[in-house]
Amino acid sequence: MEELFEKAPIPKAYFKLALPVVLSMVASMIYNLADTFFVSQTQNTNLVAGVALCTPLFSFLIAIGDIFGLGGSSLISRLLGEKAYKVGSRVSSFCLYGAVVLGLLTTVVLLAFSRPILHMLGATEATYPYAAQFYRIMAVGAMPIIVSIVPGNLIRTEGFALQSMIGTMIGTVITIILDPILIFPLGMGAAGAALATVIGYTVSALLLVYLTKKYCRVISIDVKLSRIEANLIRQVLFIGIPGSITNLMQAFGTAVLNRYLVEYGATRVAAMGIVLKVYMIIMLVMVGFAFGAQPLVGYTFGAKNMARFKKILHFDLLVEVGYALVLAIVLMIFAPQIIGLFLHNPAVITAGTEMLRVFLSTTPFVGAVLVYTTVFQSTGKASGAFIMSIARQGVVFYLMILLGSWLWGYLGVIWAQPLADIITCLLGWLLARGLFNRKS
Repeated sequence: MEELFEKAPIPKAYFKLALPVVLSMVASMIYNLADTFFVSQTQNTNLVAGVALCTPLFSFLIAIGDIFGLGGSSLISRLLGEKAYKVGSRVSSFCLYGAVVLGLLTTVVLLAFSRPILHMLGATEATYPYAAQFYRIMAVGAMPIIVSIVPGNLIRTEGFALQSMIGTMIGTVITIILDPILIFPLGMGAAGAALATVIGYTVSALLLVYLTKKYCRVISIDVKLSRIEANLIRQVLFIGIPGSITNLMQAFGTAVLNRYLVEYGATRVAAMGIVLKVYMIIMLVMVGFAFGAQPLVGYTFGAKNMARFKKILHFDLLVEVGYALVLAIVLMIFAPQIIGLFLHNPAVITAGTEMLRVFLSTTPFVGAVLVYTTVFQSTGKASGAFIMSIARQGVVFYLMILLGSWLWGYLGVIWAQPLADIITCLLGWLLARGLFNRKS
């Protein structure tokens, strides 16, 4: 572990930790596309809509897992840098069993309030039966879904990014295989899609726990070590909660954008749907690099090796901004052809091309935003992590879309996100200067 985190050349350590996370993100993207495809092949509009309505539920479960996964990995990385191995073992055990307990409580709450929650998600008389089938199975499987996020993050703090990727991807592959089998031959429909997801995440959770026990020297699954002091719990939660909010803000941003586009017609809403799919492919890779580098950033900061810490940040920015810039230029050039792969409607292609080019114009700024966000999380800067978590697709974006739609109408709506990217990047830079110029 010390060899990788303290002595290995920064590019080698960075890519060894980050590339498996990038591949896991790509696998997650493939699953999402495959799941959408298989569900849509039922040709039952109400079933497809019912499953789609439950997408925020899945995001919510992942966000709960992030509280312990991101919060725990941030603290443990710094503890490993400080050589506080026994404390790291106790924090890891707390995070695992904390996720188990919170997962079980989540199941109870979701089942107890299923009807009002489904109506809040937008279920109608026609879609309710299908949404309810999907929702109930996901609610029952909430615990393994939440728990699977934790060991996958924690074992990367010891440098086992490859093992984390294997555990995650095997579960994803199982889900993709089970999806069509449960939906079609077994005739389970929406319930089949949910059951495939729960089984896949359960396999991932069990496999990641096994890999933790087999490979890790510090990360522990011993329940006897799970009691920790209140100040350690606060450190986990103060970083984990902003991390989970970041994921929830993504869903919020998409909902707000669609709400403001509706008045400009179905063509533009359809075009934005395609643009967001393409944009998500770019974002997932960027997120993979940013989160993959977290253990290296946290460890080096904890070890107080500030010279190496600064070099890692510069390299992280170079990778994120460089990747975003190159890919943005390529996709801008071929935007009409890319949109045309999804729909052959000339009006959609025209609108989608303009939207995609607008969104891509600020992807280098998004790369920097991701670096600032993950660095605040990795170094335990709770205030910076919280502000960044609610900014880009939350508070700043909402203000930009309000202002933009009022001043410039449609153009103001589609330029709201790029403007939010630039402002959030500037905010991250100012926060970084303020927080890291203080004594840690």
